[in-house]
Amino acid sequence: MSAIEQKKVTADEAGMRLDRWFKAHYPGLGFGRLQKLLRTGQVRVDGKRAESNTRIAKGQIIRIPPLGVELPADDKKNARPKSTKLIADDKKAIEDMLLYEDNQVMVLNKPAGLAVQGGSGLKRHLDGMLDAFTDQKGNKPRLVHRLDRETSGIILVARTRQAAQELTKAFRNRNTRKVYWTILAGVPKPHQGRISTFLARDEEEERMQVVRQGGADDAQHAVSLYSVFEKSGQKLSWVTMKPITGRTHQLRAHAAHIGHPIIGDDKYFNIENWELPGGIQNRLHLLARRIVIPHPSGHGKIDVSAPLPPHMQQTWNLLGFDATDYDPEIDDPDENVIKR
Repeated sequence: MSAIEQKKVTADEAGMRLDRWFKAHYPGLGFGRLQKLLRTGQVRVDGKRAESNTRIAKGQIIRIPPLGVELPADDKKNARPKSTKLIADDKKAIEDMLLYEDNQVMVLNKPAGLAVQGGSGLKRHLDGMLDAFTDQKGNKPRLVHRLDRETSGIILVARTRQAAQELTKAFRNRNTRKVYWTILAGVPKPHQGRISTFLARDEEEERMQVVRQGGADDAQHAVSLYSVFEKSGQKLSWVTMKPITGRTHQLRAHAAHIGHPIIGDDKYFNIENWELPGGIQNRLHLLARRIVIPHPSGHGKIDVSAPLPPHMQQTWNLLGFDATDYDPEIDDPDENVIKR
């Protein structure tokens, strides 16, 4: 694209975050590049400056400067269609991930290594695979939240526009309960606590960093709860974590911040000369274990748990941990607040 464009927000896109709107329309546009365009005022909504978390509304006009990226996702004129075999393979892969489904919602168990959305150099990702479920009217299931590429576990997909709006509203209003399982280096003290920091993106390192309030233009408040359930001496601990906010890499950055990074985390593991015990794979040990969220129909709740992925199950076996039918609750001990 070589000229400035103006695009109108459709009814289906109402309520989306601006960064997710760009990811849907321009999957080749990196997060860092979008942030720079927003900071410099080149991207605008109804003529006003906006931020990545700005919620867009039907009829608003988004100003798009020259991006220097490939074909927008919604421009199909010259796009090569998927083969019938690839569509069938994608559909089978999604069906193998299903933990729960009805006519409004799909709950998937995303494997580690599968990206949720497209990006530079990515040919296969969950959002693209969902094309296989597009109906005859052109309606495609919609992602309503994300997981890091190497994080395993639960991810919600809305099958209708209305379901997407209701689920997105539940996330925005924090009317959800999410529990993650992880293995941390060492044993956090106290064994239960609340981590409260501000996080900002370090574009050079492609990671998040803890900053002081106001220490960066894009700094956002992030709160996580944690609870140690079992430990293997003082070397490793099985910890449940609950993100109260939903920031990028939040749990990974918070674990590192308290001095007990997640094992296998190639971005945030920061303990020098630390050796991984034999037999444990050097892969990210982070599972989106459980989610409880109101059903978009307004009746009842969705409450689904995901099993341990193979590399984490191997670690549980080696350490003698038993994950059978165990989902600990996480208290919120206000007296144990870790801040910076």
